[in-house]
Amino acid sequence: MTSDDIRTRMWKALSDSPNVMLSLDASRDHAEPMHAILDEKANSEFWFYTTKTNRAASGGPAMAQFSSKGHDVFACIRGTLVEETRKEIIDKYWSNPVSAWFEGGKDDPALKMMRFELKDAEIWLAEPGFKGVFKLLTGKKVDPEEMGEHERVNL
Repeated sequence: MTSDDIRTRMWKALSDSPNVMLSLDASRDHAEPMHAILDEKANSEFWFYTTKTNRAASGGPAMAQFSSKGHDVFACIRGTLVEETRKEIIDKYWSNPVSAWFEGGKDDPALKMMRFELKDAEIWLAEPGFKGVFKLLTGKKVDPEEMGEHERVNL
């Protein structure tokens, strides 16, 4: 499988369940769950609606951890969080589920949108082959490559 194939699998899995654990590199705070807003034409960034007091609101270098619904795709995504100030982007992704979090709607003084400018990711595809499964079941030493693909990719 090529790096492009692995990257494509990550994007598909992330679009099926766009929830990540997000943390700032410079912070000692724990990561927190966030819902990523994806755009199929923007595969080098995604967005989060949040509040001005959220622990990630200051932005900067950040990491997002992802695990797919079926636990067969895992990723650690690195990039930089910056405030999204383009009104057309804030409007484009606004939805009823987002509105439920902000009493004042798009004009809520607490609202802040963050853009995650992606740099790279480390991705694991958990697809054990027959040999790997057999070793697991019999307690024999498993080699990592017998359990699936692993790749570092630029985004």
